[in-house]
Amino acid sequence: MSGITHLVDIMQIPRFVRVKQYFPHNELTEQQIKDIIAENFAKPEFKDRIKPGQKICITSGSRGLSNIVLITREVVDQVKALGAEPFIIPAMGSHGGATAEGQRGILTSYGITEETMGCPIKSSMETVKVGHIDEIDADVRIDKYASEADGVIVLNRIKAHTGFKGKYESGLMKMMTIGIGKQEGAYVAHSAGDDNMPERLFYIGSEIIKKAKVVMGIGLMENAFDKTYKIAFLQPEEIADKEPELLNEAKAAMGKIFLDACDVLILEKIGKNYSGGGMDPNVVGRSRLPIGIKSERMGIFGLSEESHGNATGMGRADVGTMKFFKQISFDDTYPNAVTDHDSSVYKIPIIAENEKECIQTSMAICLNMDVNNPRIIIFKNSLEIEDMLISEALIDEAKQREELTITSEPFELEFDEEGNMITKI
Repeated sequence: MSGITHLVDIMQIPRFVRVKQYFPHNELTEQQIKDIIAENFAKPEFKDRIKPGQKICITSGSRGLSNIVLITREVVDQVKALGAEPFIIPAMGSHGGATAEGQRGILTSYGITEETMGCPIKSSMETVKVGHIDEIDADVRIDKYASEADGVIVLNRIKAHTGFKGKYESGLMKMMTIGIGKQEGAYVAHSAGDDNMPERLFYIGSEIIKKAKVVMGIGLMENAFDKTYKIAFLQPEEIADKEPELLNEAKAAMGKIFLDACDVLILEKIGKNYSGGGMDPNVVGRSRLPIGIKSERMGIFGLSEESHGNATGMGRADVGTMKFFKQISFDDTYPNAVTDHDSSVYKIPIIAENEKECIQTSMAICLNMDVNNPRIIIFKNSLEIEDMLISEALIDEAKQREELTITSEPFELEFDEEGNMITKI
């Protein structure tokens, strides 16, 4: 029992129904992925940029990208087939506690190791200055090993960013600026705030294309199930022009919650493997931007193992559990806050004893909720949103949405003796 149990246990948790959201399945098969990579490496505009004996750097980020092990290994093999010597660098700004060992550990957790990739992984936080942008008065820095390479292949997912909007969000320009820039480059890029990020990504990314011997960009596109549905190969000089078109396409393909608003939104887990912000505001809202579903309060049950204790995004929530609190590594979380020049999404929410109390506390601190008909949504995380639970008060709205299907009769949530939810989504 916690100090707030006696204040919130009067909140009656409503009955729920299971709901399925429908999105198109257009993901590529493993064989299709291999074929696309091989076909593009056979094109003169790409293969002629890589010469036998050259050392080629391949970027690898800190997000849980679909098929990332397969895709990275195929790129490594294609570089080898051209007679060059590939190596991989963790390109992830300040993630992994802003340490070389931490960033290597993140890659290992995704299955990207020297053994699985068949090439060296060179992890360092040391950067080299390669230029200066007068327009934004910013130095341009890149990873030491990338600066020594004969060529750099920029590999990353293109998608909507969680904190800013513009021509460039998450993608190849950001991978160069924030990823290859490591903590120092990321700190510089973030130093003018989120509203100026697209412009800074353009200027710094463009300079890196010129100075870092970029030989190609490989943009990965994912559908609403976060499965690879398109792989775009871009020549270096095409990246700045073509990435905005790919970004718009990626935004159209991403998942969303097909309900406008609720009183309480509950996520079973947040984590960096689901979104750079721990939870994707494009899905869950809770942002200064007019995106995602509107909710008055949000609760979170736990932190993903893949996040290695990085609780970035917890400040968007109002309530968490004691289990969640004990999973936090401040050594892995706070480097992101310093690099982002921001504290808002790193603040600790109210901590409830267990998952049942997390729901009840989220309800209790609502201002406008009808206590007899609370509108509550529960889902796994901001990536896995095909299946969710909604309270009875949302049934009528759900029935009016063709993208939603109610798949059960109303039922009570079940909790174990410790107050943690037994009911599966």
